[in-house]
Amino acid sequence: LFQTEFLTAANGDTLLTLIYHRPLDESWREAALALERELGIHIIGRSRKQKLVISRDYLTDTLTINSRSFQFRISEGVFTQPNRGVNQQMIEWVLRQIESDDNDLLELYCGIGNFTLPLAQRFRRVLATEVSKQAVRLARHNRDANRIDNLTLVRMSSEEFSQAYQRVRPFRRLADSPLEQFRLKTLLVDPPRAGLDSGTLELATQFDRIIYISCNPTTLLHNLSQLQASHDVEKLAFFDQFPYTDHLECGVILRRR
Repeated sequence: LFQTEFLTAANGDTLLTLIYHRPLDESWREAALALERELGIHIIGRSRKQKLVISRDYLTDTLTINSRSFQFRISEGVFTQPNRGVNQQMIEWVLRQIESDDNDLLELYCGIGNFTLPLAQRFRRVLATEVSKQAVRLARHNRDANRIDNLTLVRMSSEEFSQAYQRVRPFRRLADSPLEQFRLKTLLVDPPRAGLDSGTLELATQFDRIIYISCNPTTLLHNLSQLQASHDVEKLAFFDQFPYTDHLECGVILRRR
């Protein structure tokens, strides 16, 4: 055993992943089942090209946003916001900046729908993309579980969507949701630490409003220096997801001049 990973829900339900250098056999499964029953948790074993699930590999978490509860299925190996309380504050901060809009929202890097589901209340329709197959499956489950009926989810990278939006090439994944059906005026991005690539930055300049959630102030600063040619910063907020560390989450609202 060389690594353990913990995932927890608001009700204390826990998913424990145990990662090994050696293959796992039936004796490991029996021991893991006994430990799972003793601790009242869910255990997954992993080694090279091997994944053993004792009971299940997901949890159901709850976020309360402006007095409304949202149910999220979360899973090991898929990104989720690690600090539940600060995450709720981030989502509510974004909602305070966005009044109800009869136009549509485009979200890139939507993950399991963390921002997507609460923000769907503010827009006529939402088109959200994510490259991870597992995250898209969870996002679709979460959409249906929360009865969100104005959300379209497509598995695409931000680079692919930029090509589709600018008519560089067609994608069959958009065949059931042609872009002509949407009035996309607001863009939400929550990219990885590397920030936005050049194609996505070019795409962003075409939107009236940009909501930028960043986990890396350095790449955020670099991206904002490029976006300032077309947009002004209207709001800026900082969220300390990891107290006593150098990590900092940022939220920015930009408006096109």
